[in-house]
Amino acid sequence: MQIAKDKVVAIDYTLKDDDGSVLDTSEGKEPLAYLHGSGNIIPGLEKALEGKAQGDEVNVQVPPEEAYGERRDDLQQVVPRSLFQGVDELQVGMQFQAQSEGGEQIVTIAGIDGDDITVDANHPMAGVPLNFEVKVVEVREATDEEKEHGHAH
Repeated sequence: MQIAKDKVVAIDYTLKDDDGSVLDTSEGKEPLAYLHGSGNIIPGLEKALEGKAQGDEVNVQVPPEEAYGERRDDLQQVVPRSLFQGVDELQVGMQFQAQSEGGEQIVTIAGIDGDDITVDANHPMAGVPLNFEVKVVEVREATDEEKEHGHAH
């Protein structure tokens, strides 16, 4: 059976950056299962897996525009320390949930200058080409419930 829309796909994968450092892997864990065509994984990887079958192996570099997007300067802003009530010590790299016009989003502290805190709402992997080594472990028909919910069970 080939990977296509509304198929449940299970993959083993390793994700590396351009330097070869492992960013994420399913090694030692259960394969990642997703509902193909439902936006459960990044578009570039989903496109590379289209038409593949159980046992196929795929090595693909996914450019930022087909992954987490390019970095956007407009997603960084300086906010006052007073917005971080109840947090005694702020450090670069800390992540917080923030309320924005578009709803809730995760922001990362990118810089601290006294009471001026620079936060970044870009995804941590925005602007980064992603290198995947993938093995297709299983492809099966999705149940009606999985299709309705938009994800594999």
